[in-house]
Amino acid sequence: MKRLISAGLLLLASLAGPAMPALAQSGPYAPVMLVNERAVTEFELEQRIRFLTLLRVPGDPEAEAMKGLIEDRLRQEATKRAGITPTKAQIAAGMAEFAGRANLDTEQFLAAIAQGGVEPESFRDFVAAGIGWRQLVRDRFAQRVVISEAEVDRALSVPAQRGSGPRVLLSEIIIPNGSASAETQALATELSETIRSEGDFARAAAQHSAAASRAQGGKLGWIPLTNLPAQARPVIAGMRNGQVSPPIPLGNAIAIFQLRGVQQGGDIDPRNITVDYAQYLIPGGRGPAALAEAERVRGEVDTCDDLYRVASGKPAEWLTRETRALPQVPSDIAAELSRLDDRESSIALVRGDALVFLMLCKRSATIDLAAVDPAAASAPASEGVPAIDPELGFGAGPSRAQVRDELFNQRLSGLADGWLAELRANARIRTP
Repeated sequence: MKRLISAGLLLLASLAGPAMPALAQSGPYAPVMLVNERAVTEFELEQRIRFLTLLRVPGDPEAEAMKGLIEDRLRQEATKRAGITPTKAQIAAGMAEFAGRANLDTEQFLAAIAQGGVEPESFRDFVAAGIGWRQLVRDRFAQRVVISEAEVDRALSVPAQRGSGPRVLLSEIIIPNGSASAETQALATELSETIRSEGDFARAAAQHSAAASRAQGGKLGWIPLTNLPAQARPVIAGMRNGQVSPPIPLGNAIAIFQLRGVQQGGDIDPRNITVDYAQYLIPGGRGPAALAEAERVRGEVDTCDDLYRVASGKPAEWLTRETRALPQVPSDIAAELSRLDDRESSIALVRGDALVFLMLCKRSATIDLAAVDPAAASAPASEGVPAIDPELGFGAGPSRAQVRDELFNQRLSGLADGWLAELRANARIRTP
């Protein structure tokens, strides 16, 4: 499914495509494969081949089509056993989401694939199988997936290279998706279809967006593609300057983006790096007693949190801990922090008559807006305008909550793939 969605961005590159592989000359609804005695017909196989060919999916189209149809049968069988049946509304939303990955609405997408001989019913069946399966997987595995704070830290770290690579200049509208999800979807669809200019986008952002960027008409600076949610990256990668994206579901919100520029990018921009660091003052400057105390502290602490225990009973000003964007860090401290990895310490600095035990708690490759400037990350609601939610928006990079959701979905996808492989290994799959 993920490969197909990414490939969907190349849909209009060539509708003609290579010639279809030859199929057996028999009735269109004759079975070509039985999966636990449920038939895959010649018509379905031909339709899936055409669909994958249009999407430029790598590999042999016939082999990939048969593999996908067999897996669809297994998914459908599992969801039926669980009593899960996707509703018409869910299927329609799924079709719209898939079409949106090619920057088309559903009708445009159906018209495009029809030129390649793919029937609307084939596309609908393909989407429906995925929707039911995703619900089943979430019901079965969601309680087993726990993402730790350490995993979020690693995903946001400089070594993970989040924030490097190509960058895009965007405007964003982030609409909270609460209990009135149908109304939210309708509003997002209307905005994406009626916005015609940057001015239109700015006015819509000021009225409907819950991201802090609405004060600038939704405008953001240059953002690495890796700082955007996984579901938005392929959509934006396929957009042209000035184009407005279709609505992109983000779990607790729906996003609409306007692309204003693209550049190749490169290394992580230092302005997007945040450091969490602690300073523990030890009286005595660089005297022997102070240096000995510093070594004792170094032997006792593994993390910055351990310093609170060391500083217990000492004057409050002896221990300070701050989270700052790298350009906001004093130059002497920034120079020392540049030599440290997470949870490493330095005793190179002196403040007055005190030795500074400096410890890097965490270095992140994206700005935590709420930590750096809490006032900029919140604003009250007014009539017809939602309150700003500090967890929404991408001007400062993804929040920890957004990264946690991304990791959660990756873990869930891995469990789903493993279960599907198990279902296939235990299935009766044969040619008639």
